[in-house]
Amino acid sequence: MIEYLKGEVTELEPTKAIIECAGVGYCCNISVYTYDKLRKGEVQKIYISESITEDEHRLFGFISKQERAMYELLTSVSGVGPNTARCVCSSLSPDELVAVISSGNDRQLRSVKGLGPKTAQRIIVDLKDKAGTVGIAAATAATSAVVASNKNADEAIAALVALGYPQANAAKAIAQLLAKEPDATVQNLIKMGLRMM
Repeated sequence: MIEYLKGEVTELEPTKAIIECAGVGYCCNISVYTYDKLRKGEVQKIYISESITEDEHRLFGFISKQERAMYELLTSVSGVGPNTARCVCSSLSPDELVAVISSGNDRQLRSVKGLGPKTAQRIIVDLKDKAGTVGIAAATAATSAVVASNKNADEAIAALVALGYPQANAAKAIAQLLAKEPDATVQNLIKMGLRMM
């Protein structure tokens, strides 16, 4: 099992990163939370969770052990697959996710694409006693302020489309959000966009 990759981020998109280690480029599926912490051209350490099926072998990369632990807890819940877990990690930071689960706020979980009322309730029931074991305080983390540009809108729309939303709907949601918050980061645009869909 791969524990982590440490190397240069040679390609970076809101849903994936290529990490070059000893001349080999590893494609990692990432959350928006991790994307916001990575910088292209920099050497980064990414914690890995592997998803192996008959058809494919995928790597999911996370900026911290805590985020990976939350992802793995989510995928342990019946009905929550790797892509749905990544959507949850994209919509909520590890701290926010622990707070939502600890408080039983299934309404906020239901706002994530692919999570219905039953699955949201199952996540809370199954993980309420486990969420506190990953070393995260049940509090909302402050996100770093990043100066937004037109590129942020393009990247946010591309991320929403990659997560399965129609291009027209994604573009409309991001345009509405930028009208209210022109300085929003890519991460915040995607998080708020996911809640609007």
